Amino acid sequence: CEDCGKSLIGECKLHGPLIKAKDRVIPSRARLTLPHYLTLRVLELRAGNQQILGVFAKKVIQKRTQFGPYVGQLSTKLTRYDESRLVLQVLKDGGKYFLDTPNEDCGNWMMFVRLARNQEEQTLVAYQHCGEVYFTTVKPIEPHTELKVWYAADYAKFMEASAVFIKEESDICPLPPVAKEPVDPWICSSCRSTFATFALLESHQCIHKDRV
Repeated sequence: CEDCGKSLIGECKLHGPLIKAKDRVIPSRARLTLPHYLTLRVLELRAGNQQILGVFAKKVIQKRTQFGPYVGQLSTKLTRYDESRLVLQVLKDGGKYFLDTPNEDCGNWMMFVRLARNQEEQTLVAYQHCGEVYFTTVKPIEPHTELKVWYAADYAKFMEASAVFIKEESDICPLPPVAKEPVDPWICSSCRSTFATFALLESHQCIHKDRV
């Protein structure tokens, strides 16, 4: 104690405890990478102060806006699984690896994007390009709208998931039909792949353009 001039074990009985100043909390890597026109919102607070977060738009985001690549650790198994997030894998050097994000310092903001439960709330499509995973908007996103993602058709095949079925709570339900979409599938003129919606076909064709 500088007032007593004594070295004490514990608090000074005469002058009391020291006033402790805490360091400023540093945001995680994932939160620091969030673009300025996006924001994180706490949707739910679970036991142990676990926050369930969502990514929301602060301004209008145009259709065909690409985000990424998704940042994660290449792993043969997931160390952190969240049923509200997409499981993502990539092909690297002939092997198939998970993009694992065990904590917020191992990924970027894209780890907070929740999966879409139906076509109406889907705003992003996830796909693999040159060994990386990107998210691209499939329609304009209005302010205060949550960004939600599902697999592109080709990537769904790679992930052994369905491109036209999305998780609805605990069941797997077919997507409701879109009023202005034809019944016949959309066909890519370059590789003859078929897609359930025009938006998925558009996203797929971007990959052909990038390769050219």
